[in-house]
Amino acid sequence: MTTPHADAQLGTEVVTIRVRFFAAAAEAAGTHEGTYELPGSPTAAQLVTALTQQHGAELGRILGISSLLVGGTPVADPTVPLTDHNVDVLPPFAGG
Repeated sequence: MTTPHADAQLGTEVVTIRVRFFAAAAEAAGTHEGTYELPGSPTAAQLVTALTQQHGAELGRILGISSLLVGGTPVADPTVPLTDHNVDVLPPFAGG
């Protein structure tokens, strides 16, 4: 987990979130992994919004049907602040 830090320009706390993208999510994001800075105590919903803004509508569509794992635990309520700063995006997989 990363330590929150202050954004000198905004005067607010900023948290760095490490996101790993898998399968179609990686294709839509154009990367398998990235770090994203969000203010305060971000929620999964805020992270999804930020990812969609940065990577586009196709990733937003995929995020809408994907599972988010925060520190290895599935997100049950996207409005609750993230409990870990490592997030995996797992779109539905075909096959067994």
